[in-house]
Amino acid sequence: MRVHLIRNTSQVQEHTKGMSFRDDFLDWVKSELHEAELALHNGDPGPRRGIWSRNEPVSVLGAWRNAHGLDELDRLFTELGESFSDCTSYDFELQVWDVVGDMAYTAGLEHISTSVDGEPRTFTLRATQIYRREGGQWKVAHRHADTASPDT
Repeated sequence: MRVHLIRNTSQVQEHTKGMSFRDDFLDWVKSELHEAELALHNGDPGPRRGIWSRNEPVSVLGAWRNAHGLDELDRLFTELGESFSDCTSYDFELQVWDVVGDMAYTAGLEHISTSVDGEPRTFTLRATQIYRREGGQWKVAHRHADTASPDT
């Protein structure tokens, strides 16, 4: 996964193990978040469900559909899983991110090549997400994504 860091704004907070909360978060984005998005674009919504908060409020303002609350979120993830297949590329171009206490955010471009309803497509989404640390683990609480214009 390629990650481009353009700007970081907060002061590093140290863990007792010597890693910063910010380092842990970025490692999570590069591993679990990336794997969940790749799985979704291959038709498996399970890993994405696993990284999302099960605590209200949760929401998606999506490129294709919006969802508010756990029930709508579950339906959305199921529908997306049924639509996507055969992902050949998922690259998250992380532009800005920060961690403040038990909250974090990311904003960047998702470059995706996958099949949508059986038709191969390549597209770029502008994606902003908000995260909460719950029980020591990062969980997504909100996502906003829309299709990027060619000159983005």
